[in-house]
Amino acid sequence: MDIKPETPWDGTPDISARIIVAISRVSSVLRAGMWEFATAENLNPTQAEILMLLKDRVHGVRLSWLAAQLSVSSASASDSVAALVNKGLIRKARAEDDGRASALWLTDQGKTLVERMTTALGFADDAAAALDLDVQGQLLVGLFKLIAELQKTERFPALRACLSCRYFEANVFPDSPAPHHCALVKAPLPISFLRIDCAEHEPADAVTARRNWEIFA
Repeated sequence: MDIKPETPWDGTPDISARIIVAISRVSSVLRAGMWEFATAENLNPTQAEILMLLKDRVHGVRLSWLAAQLSVSSASASDSVAALVNKGLIRKARAEDDGRASALWLTDQGKTLVERMTTALGFADDAAAALDLDVQGQLLVGLFKLIAELQKTERFPALRACLSCRYFEANVFPDSPAPHHCALVKAPLPISFLRIDCAEHEPADAVTARRNWEIFA
């Protein structure tokens, strides 16, 4: 005799599993949009992603950093970078902090292309902007919390996020709408203004960064 489930929802995956599925689907839509743009510009998806990673990085980045962000080998990243250099979208020069090493920057042509790519992916920003402001805030905090947990696995690449920045001062104004403080602009920092990628980011020491992320973990 067949055994019937106790409720109609017994086969429903855990909320955590459904969250990951949702994020995966959103990521797939964004990736498809980037691939569509990349194909039209005679780029492959990895090359397009490298250009986006270099956006607003005034100090340049190392090849090893790019490889870690892309979760690919240095050799694979090097091939993509070489193609972008040949296309005039990336320039390679001596690193500012080490004259023996090389770093990578977007050229003016590369910056223009990235701006067009950002516009092409604007449909996703429009969708997020259409959410109620409270929902946007809750979603942002939830994503910070998820990133904080993922960082414990050492699988999440480094971010230019507020919580890992030396200018971030945690809980300076507890129990207020703006509990944190940004020493760069010398102003209270509301949770809704926390950045995951900030061009002015300066890395904090490892202990401080870990303590800041634990606020959300």
